[in-house]
Amino acid sequence: MHKYEVIIYWSNSDEAFIAEVPELAGCVAHGDTKIDALNNAESALGLWIDTAREFGDPVPEPKGERLMLA
Repeated sequence: MHKYEVIIYWSNSDEAFIAEVPELAGCVAHGDTKIDALNNAESALGLWIDTAREFGDPVPEPKGERLMLA
């Protein structure tokens, strides 16, 4: 289990739940349910990190908290 923020929302155009990992550019997954989207995001996240390491690209540390500014 990774500790990156995952944002899940419904997409009318895709007719699926979308799970985005904002800290990792382009790391997005989808699923028929929120749980499916989250599980797929965990898989995508692992692949994103493995690929970045393979090519020597930096992997950002998870922020660990979300800041909400007024």
